[in-house]
Amino acid sequence: MTLLKTQLSRRSFGKLAAGSVAAAAIGMPTIVRAQTAITFAVPNPSALTWMPYWVALGEGYFEEEGLKPTLEAIDGSSAVLQAMSAGQAQIGAPGPGPVLGARSRGVDVKFIYNLYPKSVFGLLVKDDSEFKKPEDLKGKVIGVGTADGAEVSFSRAIFTDLGMKEGTDYTFLPVGDGGTAAVAFLRDEVACYAGAVSDAAILAARGLKLREITPDAYLGFFGNGIAMLESQMAATPDLAPKFGRALVRGTRFANDAANKDKVLAHCAAGNPQEGEDKNFAASLLEGVIYRMTPTDALKDKGYGYQPPEHWQAIHDSAVAAGALEKPLPDLSAVYTNEFVDGWNA
Repeated sequence: MTLLKTQLSRRSFGKLAAGSVAAAAIGMPTIVRAQTAITFAVPNPSALTWMPYWVALGEGYFEEEGLKPTLEAIDGSSAVLQAMSAGQAQIGAPGPGPVLGARSRGVDVKFIYNLYPKSVFGLLVKDDSEFKKPEDLKGKVIGVGTADGAEVSFSRAIFTDLGMKEGTDYTFLPVGDGGTAAVAFLRDEVACYAGAVSDAAILAARGLKLREITPDAYLGFFGNGIAMLESQMAATPDLAPKFGRALVRGTRFANDAANKDKVLAHCAAGNPQEGEDKNFAASLLEGVIYRMTPTDALKDKGYGYQPPEHWQAIHDSAVAAGALEKPLPDLSAVYTNEFVDGWNA
């Protein structure tokens, strides 16, 4: 969901995607055992979106933990979960909605780290539009990056709670992001775009002045985070503690304003094209840090903490919208906060 998404055309992920299919055909996932080299799968190529990873890598925190990670970017949370299930990625960054769907299908995925405690997504409309609140969008087309991205489940929850039904009161239209999303707005193909913090910055850089109409109650619907398969966690029990500890250190480093230039440099190393526009990168970094900072109510819980009540709200909205056919028998099995204290110690 970034400027680079269309530019890179998933070239960095062709090898991983092909390997996923091959491993799935063989049957059993390829589990990493007693190795330091790991693959971290993310649903878009923006380095700033995954800022703690690039800072932790640049500052040597992963190396200090004995890890040698490689980040691979593919198209959307479903692709991330597929790569994990096929053993091509040992750790990933899907959204909570797709994780619930995968869990309902028997995938042993577990959400372990809440990367964006403030919702990474929002409902964006043109600043001069007539739309003031989500219910004003009845009968309209909502643009999304991908058909199965985490932004879809986020938006669907809002509309469902307003009594609006997909396909009747509104429709989703996958329009990509960056330039293609801007074109959809300019052609009035969409009335609203369900985008991430990075999308707002990208569209603004392209001359589109946008306004967010996300209800305050949904800003607590957290976004993408870190997940692993339970089978992978059992095979490499030290991976989650080490990986999360490095991420927390990277986040704390970025929160020190004195480190801003170094943070931008680390992210530019991960995605040189994204770092070319210094003003855009600095603006996006500010938004990312804000969204990654826990709310006042959660600040004492530490980085990575997942509020059970937020998981319940996301789950219930997914059931009400039909994204889940029926409630999961044990929602607590989908996520864990067991590593949070150790990460933040």
